[in-house]
Amino acid sequence: MMNPTVDLQLIHSGKVRDVYDARDGRLLMVTSDRISAFDVVMDEPIPNKGRVLTAMTAFWFERFADLVPGHLISTGVGDLAEVLGGAVPDNLVGRTMLCRRAEMLPIECIVRGYITGSAWKEYRTSGTMHGGPMPAGLLEADRLSEPVFTPSTKADEGHDVNISYEEAVDLVGSEVAALAREASLACYQQGAEWAAERGILIADTKFEFGMVDGRLVLADEVLTPDSSRFWPAEAWAPGATPPSFDKQPVRDHLDALDWDKQPPAPPLPDEVVSATSSRYVEAYELITGRSFADWPGAGG
Repeated sequence: MMNPTVDLQLIHSGKVRDVYDARDGRLLMVTSDRISAFDVVMDEPIPNKGRVLTAMTAFWFERFADLVPGHLISTGVGDLAEVLGGAVPDNLVGRTMLCRRAEMLPIECIVRGYITGSAWKEYRTSGTMHGGPMPAGLLEADRLSEPVFTPSTKADEGHDVNISYEEAVDLVGSEVAALAREASLACYQQGAEWAAERGILIADTKFEFGMVDGRLVLADEVLTPDSSRFWPAEAWAPGATPPSFDKQPVRDHLDALDWDKQPPAPPLPDEVVSATSSRYVEAYELITGRSFADWPGAGG
């Protein structure tokens, strides 16, 4: 993704993001158009996906500034040019965040407002969620009486493992765990209320936090369709999980194939790629009230 003439050290390359050392305690986080489903990265990129995720994350960092400090410094082309020592390549415009380098917490800070996914599977089996007791009689995709902080481990390979709050305390300490829980619930509550007013339910989400100069900061991506389950409000009813707002065309296509959900991934038809791109853009515009066409690099 990065221009090969730029002399910045690649620190990490994930399914979607590439992270570079921008020196002076800073990072460049470049969000690609790669898309994964069933933990397998597809060969076909989704046009503008990386810019949508970057634009939406920047929007939430702005909105949550009074709740918790964020690690984002800038998405501006001028600031990127300073780091790169010259013109910013077109493929980096609008999909790159200049951030403070944080010491990341070794937990995923998950907040659930509805019971679905792995939480529903556990509840259906044992009546618990992350090991904690839950009311009897909940249905799939039921709204919880209040949002619940349900941390997990970070797995280098395979799936993250759901853990109890007490286990999170063992990993990060009681003070940091309490701060992370408070910030996670506050951001989710405000974000979910904002999205619901615009026709999207945020069923659950994953936050990442780190420490900068001894202070907890919100980091990485924030309340995007990749880090959260976005449901169209009109499609929700307890008893069944609604289609997600983002990559559902990809999931639907793959589910209809005779594929064992193992690499290599089958090819995605052009119409599936186009439909998925449109859903990401629609999610951004619905939530922010902004035109994606105004975001730097949009359409490029």
